[in-house]
Amino acid sequence: MHPFRKAVEARDEAAIEALLADDVVFTSPVAFKPYPGKAITAAILRGVMRVFEDFRYLKEIGAEGAADHALVFETTVAGKRITGCDFIHLDADGKIDEFMVMVRPLSGAQALSEAMAAQFERIQREAVEQIEREAAGS
Repeated sequence: MHPFRKAVEARDEAAIEALLADDVVFTSPVAFKPYPGKAITAAILRGVMRVFEDFRYLKEIGAEGAADHALVFETTVAGKRITGCDFIHLDADGKIDEFMVMVRPLSGAQALSEAMAAQFERIQREAVEQIEREAAGS
């Protein structure tokens, strides 16, 4: 089992964040522009965990030790059933530096977009707070 899948299934936010590279780029299924950086990516993933209901991974695609992996999942958002895939790329240190999510059907993507829009003020606040904590600690 991929360490990211294991962390997500355990709902272990600290472990998820620890797997992200500082320069990770998150590409959302419902936003045009990618989100660069660990703080915003971790905050988005926490937001996703708040809106996904009965989330489960169905399968993993990618050889052990490979840089690229696909994790197929199912979930429900606002009563809409969603099938999706997390595409992750690992850097030389084994950290996730590219994270792209795709979902279907359109009605599920729309429900996800609305649910995440409702979370976005909190997501931005969490990311800014994390950046400020890290700056104060250095």
